[in-house]
Amino acid sequence: MGSELSIPHCQTDAALLDDNATRARLAEIHMDWSCIDDGKVIQRTFHFKNYYQTIAFVNALAWVAHAEDHHPDLTVGYNSCVVNYSTHSAGGLSENDFICAARVDALVAGDA
Repeated sequence: MGSELSIPHCQTDAALLDDNATRARLAEIHMDWSCIDDGKVIQRTFHFKNYYQTIAFVNALAWVAHAEDHHPDLTVGYNSCVVNYSTHSAGGLSENDFICAARVDALVAGDA
């Protein structure tokens, strides 16, 4: 993954990615991301030492989601957060999901 500055911003009217494009984009982000729900969602579970670190991550992720105007579904526990990205308006995965996944990866670079 390149520096955060090289990650493009999310685009409006994002198009649905085909299976080949999805596999190619998946190879460009952290290997802990996986496709679920028949390839319509990418998911990664982040683990932390305690609740404070988990919530700090969630707050940082919320800032990224707001800045990109692309919001994941989150499941938050004491020491973990499951992040699911999908572009509902496209009916599955778009470039935006992978852009945001890369930005979230950058939040924990060196920690994960």
